[in-house]
Amino acid sequence: MLKLSDITVRLGGRVILDGATAALPPGSRVGLIGRNGAGKSTLVRVIASQLEPDAGKAEMPKGSRLGYIAQEAPHGDMTPFETVLAADVERAALMIESETCEDPDRLGEVYERLMAIDAYTAPARAASILVGLGFDEEMQQRTLDSFSGGWKMRVALAALLFSEPDVLLLDEPSNHLDLEAVMWLEDFLKGYKATIVVVSHERDFLNNVVDHILHLQGGKVTLYPGGYDAFERQRAERLAQIEAARANQAVQREKLQSYIAKNSARASTAKQAQSRQKMLAKMQPIAESFNDPTLSFGFPNPTELRPPLITLDMASVGYSEVPILKRLNMRLDPDDRVALLGRNGNGKTTLARLLAAQLTPMDGDMASSGKMKVGYFTQYQVEELDTEDTPLEHMTHMMKGATPAAVRAQLGRFGFSGEKATTKVGRLSGGERARLALALITRDAPHLLILDEPTNHLDVDAREALVQALNDYTGAVVLVSHDRHMLELTADRLVLVDDGTAREYDGSLDDYIALVLGSSAKNTGGKGPKKDKKAAAAARDRETAMKKTIRDIEADTARFTTELNAVDTAMADPKKAEPRFSRLSMTELMKRRSEVEAKLAASEAKWLEASEALEGVAA
Repeated sequence: MLKLSDITVRLGGRVILDGATAALPPGSRVGLIGRNGAGKSTLVRVIASQLEPDAGKAEMPKGSRLGYIAQEAPHGDMTPFETVLAADVERAALMIESETCEDPDRLGEVYERLMAIDAYTAPARAASILVGLGFDEEMQQRTLDSFSGGWKMRVALAALLFSEPDVLLLDEPSNHLDLEAVMWLEDFLKGYKATIVVVSHERDFLNNVVDHILHLQGGKVTLYPGGYDAFERQRAERLAQIEAARANQAVQREKLQSYIAKNSARASTAKQAQSRQKMLAKMQPIAESFNDPTLSFGFPNPTELRPPLITLDMASVGYSEVPILKRLNMRLDPDDRVALLGRNGNGKTTLARLLAAQLTPMDGDMASSGKMKVGYFTQYQVEELDTEDTPLEHMTHMMKGATPAAVRAQLGRFGFSGEKATTKVGRLSGGERARLALALITRDAPHLLILDEPTNHLDVDAREALVQALNDYTGAVVLVSHDRHMLELTADRLVLVDDGTAREYDGSLDDYIALVLGSSAKNTGGKGPKKDKKAAAAARDRETAMKKTIRDIEADTARFTTELNAVDTAMADPKKAEPRFSRLSMTELMKRRSEVEAKLAASEAKWLEASEALEGVAA
């Protein structure tokens, strides 16, 4: 059992944790949630013994091993594979000893222990974890210093998972992951046998992984059984009870105050009035339910443009004359909601930059509306905000020539009103900085929003507000996100970026999840997975081609049906005939009807044949 006993932490004169107390059941998977700035990371650092609390303590059973990712990413000449294997310190030491030990008795003990800890399957397990987190065979053998910071943090996560601690602490593990790696991590954690405490703001992740929610608010924690949806139901019931108690208390307080006011001056009732005065003094006010009026997203709607906004025709794009994506055929209309799928490194950001006109095609054609304005959000914009400037100064600089009222109105759409507008960026939370970056890129009401991982650092409530704002927005949206809940609620088109190109994905998001998890289960980093990947890609291409054929047949069927109805109308009432049929004789109309009827029957037969073939491929 992990026990939190009356933990209090003060930072910078402010109380972050105020007597936080909870007992987490052994082997439980706990989601630690709370608003941005509530103190979640502070509590995790206390549990990890990286921060000494002002009062209270976190206790674990004696001998328990705790695992937590340090802030500094691993680096050096070791490979990801070597780094992960080295994370099991006991195995590494025993393997060295097995090669150097000359004492037969001790050597027997070493081999016995190696068998007990399943040491000889460790390389396969390490490779499997790395593959799940996006490292193919070649990447596993590169040096750590050849990777970016985000990929290094993936190595740190892989090493932590491989070490199998008794208490696993994860602080927003999905921030450095793509959707595919998040789905693999979900699947891995479902089967993890020890205690897990994970800080996450992703509703689906919490629903699929955890069995308890530890809610942090006002410096205190409350433990709820179940996933996030169960927490919301229980919390709503609790808030309703609190509001009812507050209303009841207000009525009681009013009655007491009224009695005291009427009876204090009368000698016959003075004692009763004094008694009620004491009751009123002892009455503890019930706190009002938490509400954050600054939590806001409101994208300004653009002017109307005729479709299409962007058309790609066999376009190629890349860097330094090296194409990353080829054969791009894509159309974006003003009301499109497109989610880009595919592992990090496959080219999602490259495609996003092409659509944002930050890159130009190396080959093929790209046509876009001359009046189109694009708002492009990336994490780099959040990191590059001047910490010494305020949101008001940032927006005033970007909206040159605009009136102060217009500047403040744009800030107000994103919750920056009053003191928040004049608070230095350095004092804003990560979520508030993300909101400011979104406010800045939408200042001129863009026709197309391209959002690359917009939910990083946003808490659950902020993500829900962002989903609502995107659904209210009338422009087009291209979204890259590992937040499945957001994709499900906002995207109506899925585009898979894979194998050096981008194509429409005709399945649902659930289909894609099943595909990714099935591929991850087969992929062990050897030659086999590459064949599986090619076979899966070929199957997808066949399925996509068949679905296109069916759509074409359906379009022909609809056209023949419309023509047949028009011929029947002309035969029944020549005055209502369409111009193309008005001059035809009855004999000619009957002949035309026979021809169209035959085409319609043939089209329906083709549809049945193609549908059966598609079912066979899917099976």
